[in-house]
Amino acid sequence: MIDLSVQIEIGGSFVEVGSITGTSYQDAVFSYSYEYLDNPHRQPISLALPLERINFDARSTKIFFDGLLPEGFTRESVAKAIKADSNDYITILSELGGECLGAIKIFNSLNRKVRPNYKPLSVSAIKALAKEGATNAASLVVESHLSLTGASGKVGLYYDEKTGRWFLPAGEAPSTYIVKQSHIRYADIVVNEQLCLLTAKKLGINVPESFIIETDPDLNEGDVLFATRRYDRTIDKNSRTIKGLPVPYRLHQEDFSQALGIPANQKYEESGGEYLKKMIEILRSFSANPIDDQMALWKICVFNYLVGNTDNHLKNLSLLYSKDLSSVRLAPAYDIISTKIYNNSSKDMSLGINGKYRITKITRDDFKLESKHSGLGSKLAMSVFDYLKEQFVPALMVSAEELAGQGFKQAPVLAEKIAKAY
Repeated sequence: MIDLSVQIEIGGSFVEVGSITGTSYQDAVFSYSYEYLDNPHRQPISLALPLERINFDARSTKIFFDGLLPEGFTRESVAKAIKADSNDYITILSELGGECLGAIKIFNSLNRKVRPNYKPLSVSAIKALAKEGATNAASLVVESHLSLTGASGKVGLYYDEKTGRWFLPAGEAPSTYIVKQSHIRYADIVVNEQLCLLTAKKLGINVPESFIIETDPDLNEGDVLFATRRYDRTIDKNSRTIKGLPVPYRLHQEDFSQALGIPANQKYEESGGEYLKKMIEILRSFSANPIDDQMALWKICVFNYLVGNTDNHLKNLSLLYSKDLSSVRLAPAYDIISTKIYNNSSKDMSLGINGKYRITKITRDDFKLESKHSGLGSKLAMSVFDYLKEQFVPALMVSAEELAGQGFKQAPVLAEKIAKAY
């Protein structure tokens, strides 16, 4: 029998919000506890799971909670390590749910409780992470009981900015950075992502802080990692400490796949999906600043088009909640890479623009029609489009020169490929 406690951090303290029950992962259902529903400060953990005295069906339960787990080969590796079926999201979640994206914690009373801790990470361990293959990341994921979504090899680590040292969180200790591996099938992908994020920032798009971890003085592609500061973690003067390290507060988040109740295997839009319109409607209805957030989402979509990022799916766009869960905003942009420059990547966008997906077929007129269809002010939306289009290449080239000055000589070459594809 399944009986998992679902908790959420609110202002630094965990509150039990409900439970997942059932006989297997196939019939597991989530329900809010009566105590939580009676709490005057209660808030739903997902827009797709409103505050109701019901058992949400197995499909709705799986969409949200499975959405907290790794995908692809990392998931397969984790499942193998804990001797579970990779489809059994409940067993994997009960093992990794002590530290998820956002502020959710899954507690299984049968599991051994791991004391919160930060373990210094050796240089050799960091180098091992940089080698191709999600198995290396999966071993650290299992060791730290930490769950991160996505299909690439990634782990959550704690970075002490004062000393420049890295730590592996254990138990319920929160991480502060997401660290991703390089990828031998996509040349210079780490520099590619940093170049894209720097360019986006110069164009006024909200992105998290990020940097490249050099594990080899020669900067071989197989020996670099990409570190992104977690926007769902925050430290202030009241933060408690572990071994002298300030512990961040968890901020709740959910991606648009979870918020819209769309399964992760449908994160890539198919004809008629109208995902952009649905996301705009979510922001219009629930954002604490709907006008700014709708235009911020529009900017991200335009930028993905300009930079040639066809992996702009629903799980790469998220909502971020305030510390007390009382308000929600569009999260910073993340996982932006120019996929178009790689010959073996898809040339179809993951979000349709005026019903079109092939990036080479989408035009300014399509964006104009999409802005009207999605309910945005067409005049403002297209002035933003024109500004980003005009400033894109200059911002790209300046960002490339900055990276070249840091020793990443391939950045200008990448910028030229992106500009040419553009």
